[in-house]
Amino acid sequence: MAPSSVCSATRTTVFRKRGSCTAGEAMRRFPRSDSMPVSCLIGMRTLVVSDLHLGSLLERDVLRRPEALEALVSEAEASDRLVLLGDTIELLEGRARQAAEVARPVLGALGQAVGADGEVVVVPGNHDHAMVRGWVHRQVSGPAGLGLDDIVPRSAGTLLSELTGWLGPAPVEVRYPGLWLDGETFATHGHYCDRLLLDASGLRRSDPHPRRTPADYERSPGTDAGGIEQPLGEILPDGLSEGIDATGGQLRRALLSGIPRLASVPGARNIADLASLAIEQGLHRRAAIPAMAEVSRRLGIGARYLVFGHIHRRGPLPDDPEGMWRPDTNGPMLLNSGSWVYDSALVGMPTGRPRSYRPGGAVIVDGDGPRCVDLLAGVPDDALRGSV
Repeated sequence: MAPSSVCSATRTTVFRKRGSCTAGEAMRRFPRSDSMPVSCLIGMRTLVVSDLHLGSLLERDVLRRPEALEALVSEAEASDRLVLLGDTIELLEGRARQAAEVARPVLGALGQAVGADGEVVVVPGNHDHAMVRGWVHRQVSGPAGLGLDDIVPRSAGTLLSELTGWLGPAPVEVRYPGLWLDGETFATHGHYCDRLLLDASGLRRSDPHPRRTPADYERSPGTDAGGIEQPLGEILPDGLSEGIDATGGQLRRALLSGIPRLASVPGARNIADLASLAIEQGLHRRAAIPAMAEVSRRLGIGARYLVFGHIHRRGPLPDDPEGMWRPDTNGPMLLNSGSWVYDSALVGMPTGRPRSYRPGGAVIVDGDGPRCVDLLAGVPDDALRGSV
């Protein structure tokens, strides 16, 4: 599906950068109906980034480094709306306060860049799901349920309240599990695809759960731990997967803390890189893209484009196989915003071609159809590299 600037909207809002209303106000004037897109913001520039993982134990989060932060701040200054599409802060390692110390100045700089006339939208993912966990559980068990793009009160949790405050003076809205970027583009972190990985990878013939609503994905065990318990539980003997969710943070910390020491041993750098890859990135990359398309189908999102993060694999890129990012010909064109973490094993060596796992990915939506960009193309690897 070729990008198009034509919206299937019945009403149009013209948004001019730093105009008389914020991006959020413009969207709320013409809310999307349940049956079809009815809003298209022409002239508004939305910048989508995900997987910042601020406060990572291994210092893989490249926004600690001035060159990376400067590049993102510059792009945010040129945008009307900044969407932080999940895993903004690293909370799965059980070091929330330490992560917050790293996140606060970074988010403060981004909030200043967007300014009071722009808007920031925070969409939690799986690594920062703890910020909205209580609110999500109440929604899922309540009469209203959980929609596709619910507004989350900034007061829903202590850390959420703090994080949104750091983004001032920009107006901040929190959405979960996703939001409409315009009349034909939906964005979500993408962690729901973990529930369907066994199907997409061929390890399971069929999913016994229908998963037709967001609540179906939230009720599955392991959401807060990156979606590992429920899939493992279906292929491991009874009892072996019990407690993965409860101990995930401690296990993750113990494993990750050993990687820098391993990397310091002569000749062991590649082993350390592979260990980081296995722990954090997993082996589900190719399966995740069709799984995300299946999530979209089951939830009935009905978007022309679907932007997600989670898998750290920016795309589409020019060298990607035809059809890779639209596995369902009746479904949306998928785009991935990549990440802002540096993993040597994933990034690889410079080849003269775009490297899909190199940090600095983003998606821009500005009326010409969403497109992937590399905001750190001019920054050398040595300026981004952390412990692994």
